Amino acid sequence: MVDSTKIITVIIAVFLPFLAVFMVKGAGRDLLINIILCCFFWFPGILHALYVVLTSS
Repeated sequence: MVDSTKIITVIIAVFLPFLAVFMVKGAGRDLLINIILCCFFWFPGILHALYVVLTSS
């Protein structure tokens, strides 16, 4: 079941992917990967953020 927090995090992941990853995983490897993806190409950063948000429990 999807709760309101996850819906808001998905919306944040579309506009600010690195913030969504930070909110879900904290400062770590996933955040670094997402920042690098966002610096080079924005779309892969969004996909990575959505993956992280939707696969987190």
